[in-house]
Amino acid sequence: MKLSEKALTTLFERYSILPKEKVYHGKWSYDIGVVLRGVELAYYQTGDQSYFDYIKETMDFYIQDDGSIKGYNMNAMNIDYINNGKLLFLLYKETGEAKYKVAMDTLFEQLQKMPRTSDGGFWHKNIYPHQMWLDGLYMGSPFLAQYLVTFKEGKGLADVIKQFTLCYEHTLDEKTGLLFHAWDEKKQQFWANPETGHSPNFWGRAMGWYMMALVDTMEIISGKEEVDELKVIFEKCLESLAQVRDKEKHVWYQVLDQGDRHGNYLEASASSMIVYAAAKAVKRGFIADSWQSFVDESYQGLKEEFVFFTDEGWVNLTRNCQVAGLGGEDRRDGSFVYYISEPIITNDFKGFGAFLQASLILEPLKDS
Repeated sequence: MKLSEKALTTLFERYSILPKEKVYHGKWSYDIGVVLRGVELAYYQTGDQSYFDYIKETMDFYIQDDGSIKGYNMNAMNIDYINNGKLLFLLYKETGEAKYKVAMDTLFEQLQKMPRTSDGGFWHKNIYPHQMWLDGLYMGSPFLAQYLVTFKEGKGLADVIKQFTLCYEHTLDEKTGLLFHAWDEKKQQFWANPETGHSPNFWGRAMGWYMMALVDTMEIISGKEEVDELKVIFEKCLESLAQVRDKEKHVWYQVLDQGDRHGNYLEASASSMIVYAAAKAVKRGFIADSWQSFVDESYQGLKEEFVFFTDEGWVNLTRNCQVAGLGGEDRRDGSFVYYISEPIITNDFKGFGAFLQASLILEPLKDS
């Protein structure tokens, strides 16, 4: 049995329906969407109705008959809230049920109302004013691109490209080519560099989010001229990530450029995201085939470093950073010590979902 199939079997046997798991208590939580994107990919590869049904049952927990979303609050202007909406395109296409379109319209409306930096970048949340985080590009931009392509004939895609280019420009470290976790336009946050507004470090999963966002968006707008600018950014980022990949294990660290520093560790979610993004970029022709050996090495590293099997034969993905952010009540300062001090857990949905997607790209259930 392929590892991708084992990962899917593990998911279904562990979690009959994701939002009812104790960790979520029914929250409209973005990491559920990361896992379901893997199930969606399995459905596209096979047409197996059980995969579609799993997505529908999970999303129907949230999407009410009138199209309202359980646990959603537009006033929070939280870009994380957009991510689960990516699954609604499939549900609407396959069922034609109006409630899914209503919910998508609501999320699109949020993006139209999102507060922005002075040059047009989406804030991460109302409670994080004037800030762009790499995480936010994954949460919002692919949804916006797909909505515009599906319902607006592609009009407005320049705004999608702008989000990527602004975030890249504002978080880029010219020396390494890596991207800082976040940027504060006002340069007033306690974690922000007073001259540049950058947060202090290169967090692995933040760049993972950004890479996944790029490749997913490139797929959505493939064939349109707007994709070319994203291809350039993607390859520059991948080249920089290749320089900080562990030379022996072929995966990535929690703090990307400080692998030799005491306390740093090889981290599963970031590594899974980068492998997924690179593998998909090669498969879709966004980068040269010469990257394939890099992808294969990195996937092998993922399997050897992080994947373990339980007595039941279930997949365990170890060493996932549970969560990391900046500011807030916990005064998260973005320091090296902060990033290595957050809890490390097994089978975090952000990591498992990214790993599931990577495995399905590299070990498809059925070649398309």
